[in-house]
Amino acid sequence: MRRRDDGRGGVTVTEHEHDLDDIELTPAAAADFDAFFGEEVTTRPRQPLTVCGKTYTLPDSLPLMFTLQAERVQQSSSIDDVRKMLAPLFGRDALDDWADGGMTDRQFRIVLIYAAANVRTPGSLTMQGAAELHDRQEAAQGKAAPPANRAARRKTKKGRSSGKR
Repeated sequence: MRRRDDGRGGVTVTEHEHDLDDIELTPAAAADFDAFFGEEVTTRPRQPLTVCGKTYTLPDSLPLMFTLQAERVQQSSSIDDVRKMLAPLFGRDALDDWADGGMTDRQFRIVLIYAAANVRTPGSLTMQGAAELHDRQEAAQGKAAPPANRAARRKTKKGRSSGKR
């Protein structure tokens, strides 16, 4: 016999009380990852987004493949890598559809900013907010972004010309 010290001088403990080999354990049911997340996905809000006339529904969280491909695209010049990155969010043909629709590089980057923010928290960022965020990021990197629209261009004019040259 051993003695366990509980602060009052010890209590007699038999070997059997601590021998886990003698305890019959019933196995717990296996955790079902697929079932759990399948149910959870249906309860989380998802953000719709229309780009070049086609409406997409953003997933409830960023797919791992998107995250992995986004890292790969940083080191790649392959257009196919960009297609692979977009596929989990928008489908494999999205890049070609958008290019055919006349999307610019700036617009493309704004859509990515918007999508990433609204996948995490639907409704958290407007398209205007995504454009402003993009332009601030570009300015921080030393790339001046053009004013977003005609009204913004008018605000940046320094003075009016008399029309005489």
